[in-house]
Amino acid sequence: MKLQLALDLVNIPQAIELIKEVEEHIDIVEIGTPIINSEGHRAVREVKEAFPNLTVLADVKIMDAAAYEVEQASKAGADIVTILGAAEDSSIKGAVEAARKQGKEILVDMIAVKDIKTRAEELDTLGADYICVHTGYDLQAEGKDSFEDLRTIKQVVKNAKTAIAGGIKLETLPEVIEAQPDLIIVGGGITSKVDKKAEAEKIKLMMEKA
Repeated sequence: MKLQLALDLVNIPQAIELIKEVEEHIDIVEIGTPIINSEGHRAVREVKEAFPNLTVLADVKIMDAAAYEVEQASKAGADIVTILGAAEDSSIKGAVEAARKQGKEILVDMIAVKDIKTRAEELDTLGADYICVHTGYDLQAEGKDSFEDLRTIKQVVKNAKTAIAGGIKLETLPEVIEAQPDLIIVGGGITSKVDKKAEAEKIKLMMEKA
């Protein structure tokens, strides 16, 4: 199991400082959609330059023009690029093909997908590297989580790795670990803490013991 740190509500200097605190305990750093929307691919480029040994994910949430978008994110230094599960099959295929050419990976974000099981099966055959169940901020506020969705996709996915995101913190980690995803994505569960390094260390330790 790998740990991904999601950075959303920060600027580039804040992101770099935050990563410095926790880098020894994380495997992947996610440059979140809010940062990319405000700073562009420069955020991806500067983080990759600052941390060349960390895997960098660009959370661009592609919906169209997939091959082009993957190429641009890859040029900026992204190792993994996200596309939405709700995108057309042709877009998914385009993203996967472009990623293969660049030696990169595609994570498909299942946010807002209604039929999780059927779509996960389809995405698995389309060549997704990761399929990620994701409860967004707005649904988290209503008390929703992704644990059941994770169990669902684990039953049907044969080739892709599985991932989970959305409101995960130390207290909810045991339930997540029980479902054995390949990638656990934590944002505020680390970034909102005073001692971010200690929290990341505790989370990684719990994952390693599983």
